[in-house]
Amino acid sequence: MKQLLQENKLTLLYILVAYAFSVAMRFIWVYQFKDYAPFHFNGEFMINTNDGYYWAEGARDILAGFHQPNDGSPIESAPSILTAFFAKYLPFSFETVIFYMPVFLSSLVVVPIILISKTLKNLEMGLIASLLAGIAWSYYNRTMAGYYDTDMLNIVLPMFLLWSIIWAVSTHKNIYLLVTAVDILIYRWWYPQSYSLEVAFFGLILLYALVFDRKNLYHYKLLAIMMFAMMNGDGYIRLALVIISFVIFSNKKFDKYIFYILGVSIFAFLVTGGLSPIWYQIKGYLFRESVSDGTSGFGLHFFTVMQTVREAGHISFETFSNRISGNIVTFVISLVGYIYLVYRHKIMIFSLPLVGLGFVAYIGGLRFTVYAVPILAMGIAYLITEVGRQIPNKKFSYGVMSLLVVLILVPNYLHIKGYKVPTVFNADEVQVLEDLHKQTKREDYVIGWWDYGFPVRYYADVKTLADGAQHSGDRNFPVSYILTKPQSKAAKMARLDVEYEEKAFENNISGTVMERMMKDYGFDDANDFLLTLETDMKLPKKTRDIYLYLPYRMLNIYPTVTLFSNLDLMTGQAKKRPFFYTSRNFKDLGDKIVLGNGIVLNKKNSTLTIGNKTVPIRRFVKTMYGADGKLRVQSQFISFAADLNVIYMSNYHTFLIVDEQTYNSTYIQLFVLENYDKSLYEKVIATPSVKVYKLKI
Repeated sequence: MKQLLQENKLTLLYILVAYAFSVAMRFIWVYQFKDYAPFHFNGEFMINTNDGYYWAEGARDILAGFHQPNDGSPIESAPSILTAFFAKYLPFSFETVIFYMPVFLSSLVVVPIILISKTLKNLEMGLIASLLAGIAWSYYNRTMAGYYDTDMLNIVLPMFLLWSIIWAVSTHKNIYLLVTAVDILIYRWWYPQSYSLEVAFFGLILLYALVFDRKNLYHYKLLAIMMFAMMNGDGYIRLALVIISFVIFSNKKFDKYIFYILGVSIFAFLVTGGLSPIWYQIKGYLFRESVSDGTSGFGLHFFTVMQTVREAGHISFETFSNRISGNIVTFVISLVGYIYLVYRHKIMIFSLPLVGLGFVAYIGGLRFTVYAVPILAMGIAYLITEVGRQIPNKKFSYGVMSLLVVLILVPNYLHIKGYKVPTVFNADEVQVLEDLHKQTKREDYVIGWWDYGFPVRYYADVKTLADGAQHSGDRNFPVSYILTKPQSKAAKMARLDVEYEEKAFENNISGTVMERMMKDYGFDDANDFLLTLETDMKLPKKTRDIYLYLPYRMLNIYPTVTLFSNLDLMTGQAKKRPFFYTSRNFKDLGDKIVLGNGIVLNKKNSTLTIGNKTVPIRRFVKTMYGADGKLRVQSQFISFAADLNVIYMSNYHTFLIVDEQTYNSTYIQLFVLENYDKSLYEKVIATPSVKVYKLKI
């Protein structure tokens, strides 16, 4: 008893040390930028992940007690509910709560790591692994201060699930049947995309039971109660089934019905569509279809957003290794250690789903590396403790282990020190949205690229057409069209898209916006319908105001924005890509300006050299802000025969080279040049960082 008490005290001490270390490392970024004004608004740090504003909006609306119909506010989501709870009962401001939640919640990952290690009777391994896992590259990146997103518990919860499975299989105690099932319920509540990992755990337990302990009914009880928890349905119904199952399984007289109950649970899982979300995830991250089909029989094809999301792209082995362990050497040793750990402790085979999902990152995108972090940290920690055991002298043994721990922590610490990620928006951009909020109503729409949708919704408290939760190809097509086509077409598409969005909501109409517009206007061909935007077509009745949100930062992604509307919707084939090039690191050599990437502007004859070709320019434009803060534009027309335009944004120290199509786009005309059709638009806010226009039609 005394030894057990001592072990529990040591376990608690290790947890506190590892937790404090993880939290402290996340305060490095806070200390670095504590006095940096652009990252603060109203005296508070702003968050540094776009999706965080989604959950923040939901929490804000929960606390307020209301929200607008069809505004997409996630008031029923777990992150929003938990945030609202903390904000209501903790003595801190709402902004402080959402900024620091990732710091304190994500660091809880040390708890299951140490508890698993305690089960394996190697607490030192748990301490070392938790120190590394808490600050490893990818885990830190997605759980740092301000990274307010589901990631703050997305590894903590499956690690607790792994711990409960290991304890259940190790002890065969009925209480751990309930613990495991409740872990699944909480994990699903927090992160509805948890299906794949849960199914993988289920499959491994089944395999383990069939190979190592086929006649033990406990494993089948565990599988059945897990399956009821994993069903695709209402959480309260699943909880009720879990409790009923637990009561039945606690009574041995029902043991003869175990296989029937397991069969029923599997049937219920399949009937409720348990496999559908898994297939959806596989399609999205592994197959990455370039276009998606419409839904109403027109055969439309849309460009898929998965093609443009950086975190879903292929990564190099070096990046893969760094994100999991800090560097390639540590990763390789960690992998060897993990294999040895599984060899010595067969129960650790249940960690394979986490490692496997982490390794999916190599082909499915860097976001998955985080899943392998805690398990491979346990791998290298196990090797370090094994080295220590081989050294007879206790003090020397601890010295060697401490040195090895420092060596594996240093690369990750250096990464944290140098990882100076900015906030989503700077203070000036947020001020624009605060000012816009004073001019808009909750039912108004602000149209901007989906990357900015959530913060726009949060600060301006308006509706959007595209955001981080609504960015499928069919949604992005009209928004891309609005931003990249001429002003008249853009204005008509904006009014059409907004009114059709509201009409669909009010009347519960399915189908994509384009398909519904084509049907109502009597077209079978999308290209023919789009041509009518050049005419005086009859538009839907105006029911609300529409604003265009045009930030300077969109220059960085303009080519990506064009991909969604530069597509033949009937064939799915991309059209010729418009020419767009930016240069902020150029050299003025007197008679020429070297813009980089083999592009040179020749001042004497007003031509551009691009690689081995020299072409004339159509016009040269220079923009500058005067002392009064107003934009001034100097334009020199050079050649009707040319297609490329050079724009020098002097205050931004930026050169743009764009073709005539891009030059005439709504974004370039309204943001870069402030040249707008006053019959279609009204300029309401104009700052160097963001410009906002109100639609008049």
